[in-house]
Order: sequence, then structure tokens, then C-alpha cells
Amino acid sequence: MHLSLGHDSRCRGNYRGRFAPSPTGALHLGSLVAALGSYLDARANQGEWLLRIEDVDQARTVPGASDAILHALERLGFEWTGAVVVQSQRLDLYRAALERLQLAGEVYPCSCSRREIAARSLVPALDGGRIYPGTCRAGGALPQRPTAWRLRVADCEIAFDDRVHGRLRQNLARAVGDFVVLRADAQFAYQLAVVVDDAEQGVTAVVRGADLLDSTPRQIWLQRKLALATPSYAHLPVVTDMAGEKLSKQTRAAAIDPTQGSTLLAAALRYLGYSVPEEIRHGPTRDFWHWATAAWSIAHVPAARCLPVGLSLAPVTGNTDQDANQIIARPAQ
Repeated sequence: MHLSLGHDSRCRGNYRGRFAPSPTGALHLGSLVAALGSYLDARANQGEWLLRIEDVDQARTVPGASDAILHALERLGFEWTGAVVVQSQRLDLYRAALERLQLAGEVYPCSCSRREIAARSLVPALDGGRIYPGTCRAGGALPQRPTAWRLRVADCEIAFDDRVHGRLRQNLARAVGDFVVLRADAQFAYQLAVVVDDAEQGVTAVVRGADLLDSTPRQIWLQRKLALATPSYAHLPVVTDMAGEKLSKQTRAAAIDPTQGSTLLAAALRYLGYSVPEEIRHGPTRDFWHWATAAWSIAHVPAARCLPVGLSLAPVTGNTDQDANQIIARPAQ
């Protein structure tokens, strides 16, 4: 594959969305909510929906998880356009983007450890770490130590319109500082990989979880530095456990049971502001998809960053709460 950096690679006039799970475990309710929102938005806009496995962080990849995710989506009736893209097979694309940034002087090597950054910076970053103090910005990296590559940011505001949360602004220098695009262990950072992938695949609309909302300005900054188009963004509520932690393998999130079909899909859709009629909840999945596609509007999605599992903002009837509880009863393997 070839990435035409510096050109708009989108299919103009066409909607192209995507779902990009990380294969760190089985598909859980939180991931299903993100998949459902992105899929319905693509279908309602007569667009394409792509599937991408984001395994660029090989240390977190669980063998067999990708196949399990694909099987669950297929069993539930999701249909995607073209072949499934796998990040670990696209390293040349990320390398080409990094080289372009290097040639333009937009990035620099950094040998600072997390401990050193924490000792030199007292300002917390938006991503949970510390704002990088710029130690190596002027060429202070130590050649005998492993080096990362950081992208320079400016003391300016990045603003964008999120289709769920409205107008958002972030000053990168004050929120995160110069950020890593190639880690010291030679692994490409998520921020670089996702920007390159979206551009190369012609993605025009990104619909994903709100846990990535604060990453969006970094991605827009990277798009500008690589002269790539910026897609539209919509960030959906993240499903959390009762302790407020995002559902994940680390929090022992329950694996979904795709044999539950429409009951499962209807319970997931509640987190996006919809109450599904009882006859649809307990009918064939093809009837669910027909109803949900016709009913879908991004305006119904609650502008919340997270929703606890078992909670919904949509009115309910029948045994919907019982259905949702059954979905999360089985711990992930």
C-alpha cells in the first residue's frame, strides 16, 4: 500500500466510517456500543463501514482476540466493506510518515525516562502523565540511551466541532506538551498510526468512544503537519464499571455472548439514547438492523463522556434491565 502524504485521500462526497478495536481481549459491552454507533451512523448515511484491527502495541495484543472479535461481529450481523486492515502489517506506512516529519524538522529524538520527566515537570498532562518539559527539544538526547521521537507542538489552540459534544478547544502545549510518535522501544505510537490509517483508508467520519476525545486535538495537529484531511468526529459515551473504570480486559470486563442477538444489540443501543421496542428486542437480528438504521440520529446520543454499566438515559419497557444484566454476567476469559 502507498500513502499519498500531502493529499486529501478521502472519497469526496461519500461517507466512510470505521471501527478499530484493539485485540487485547474478547469483545465486551463497551466495545460493542462503539461498534454499534459507528456502524449505524455509516448505514444511516448510506456510507461504507471499514474494520481495522489496532494491534500496533504488540505487547498488549492477546493471541486469538482478533478472530474472536471478528466472529462476534459477524454473528451479530455486522457487515464491513473490503478486507480487514491490521496495523501490524502497515509499519512501512507509519515509517514513511515519521520520515516525512523528520525531514521537515517537526520531530526530535528524546532520551528522557518517565521518571526523569516526572522529576522535572510538576504540571499534570491531560493524558494522566506529566507535561513534557522540553528537555531534549534543542538536541539534548543522549545517544547511548534508547530514544523516542516527539512531535513539536505550538502554544496555540486546536478547535473542532464534535457531532455529539459540540465545539471543543485544547491548547496542546498546555494540555500535553510535545508528544511521542515513536516510542523508545521502537513501537509506533497510537496517535501516529491512527492518523495515517484514517487518511490512507479514506475515512471521512470517525465515530468512537469519548475516552479518545482528548486525543483528537493531537491527531488534528498531526494531520496538519502531514498535510492530511481531517475527518468529522463524534465521540460516544464510554461504558464504565460501577467503580468508574472503562470496561476493558484489565477491569475484567464481561465478554459478550453474540448468540443473544437482538437482545444484546438492543441493550447496547440504550447507551446511545434509544429504547428498542420489545418485538424488535426479541426478534431476528435483521429486523433489529432495519429498525435501528431507520431510527438512527446522532442527535439522540447523550453528550456524556461515560455511563455506568446498567445505566441508560433512554426510557425502557419490559425486561430490558434484565436483558442488560444478563449480558454482563459472564467474565471475560
